[in-house]
Amino acid sequence: MTIPPTYPQLLLIGGPTSSGKSALALALAQRLNGAVINADALQLYREIPILSGQPSAAERAAVPHYLYGTHGVVESASAAWWQEAAKDAIAKTQAAGRLPIVVGGTGLYLSTLLDGISAMPDIEATTRQRVKNLLIEQGIDAVYATLAAIDPVAAGELKPRDQQRLCRALEVVWQTGRSIRDWQGQKQGAWPGPIKTIAILPPKADVYKKCQARFDTMMDAGALDEVRAIESARLGDHLTALKAKGIPELRAHLRGELSLAEAVRLAKLKTRQYAKRQFTWFTQQWQPDHVIGEMVTADNTSLLADGISQRLA
Repeated sequence: MTIPPTYPQLLLIGGPTSSGKSALALALAQRLNGAVINADALQLYREIPILSGQPSAAERAAVPHYLYGTHGVVESASAAWWQEAAKDAIAKTQAAGRLPIVVGGTGLYLSTLLDGISAMPDIEATTRQRVKNLLIEQGIDAVYATLAAIDPVAAGELKPRDQQRLCRALEVVWQTGRSIRDWQGQKQGAWPGPIKTIAILPPKADVYKKCQARFDTMMDAGALDEVRAIESARLGDHLTALKAKGIPELRAHLRGELSLAEAVRLAKLKTRQYAKRQFTWFTQQWQPDHVIGEMVTADNTSLLADGISQRLA
């Protein structure tokens, strides 16, 4: 079976955590001869399949899945890397006569695929160290003042204490002689072909309630053991993967800094805050072809997938 000519050549599904994106993507892949391609930054990390909500072995066996568990927690995964990896997975899926279904809640990844990514050059180690030395020796105020003197536009758009973004902007202007804003305005690699986009945006209260219950399910499934294995490796706190919702709080518990109940409470709070940020992105930054205004659950997944399949036909 190949993709029917009336179908789009690419389907994107986005929405906040716990809204049911993965379940819908799997149901559609089964109906449309599709493959599922991950667009969730945390689901790239192989050591945290439970905490990141990666598909089960049975779900992966049902249809092809790509870009799950591709990185160790000590590795970085940039949006540029994901864009190239996703395009490769899409190409392989299409070559096999299947419909690529990209699903995830990382808005940056989805926008990178849809709109392209800035053609910003790599920063040399010497430049990065120069900025780091300025930060260590003179502090963040000096970084801000230096940036403001040579790139007032970028400095004016950033908070004076935003260390990560200020250092990045200074690295770029020192390396290239051009503002980071100039580079960000030059995007390349936007998706050229037919595409359909779906956003799952249920009532916020429903998503927050599901976040609570889902974290309890993760704990029952062994989330603490995942974090215990990470903690035993004595990794630094700076790693991106270790900032994932739930991990800092459970690490604090394992170090004796929080009770398990308090760690779980804080992890649930951080998850709700993360979901709120996702809602903001998907409502303000995305213009999907179709919006599903309810939770995707075991009771309605088949009905929703059937309806979408019919509209695509």
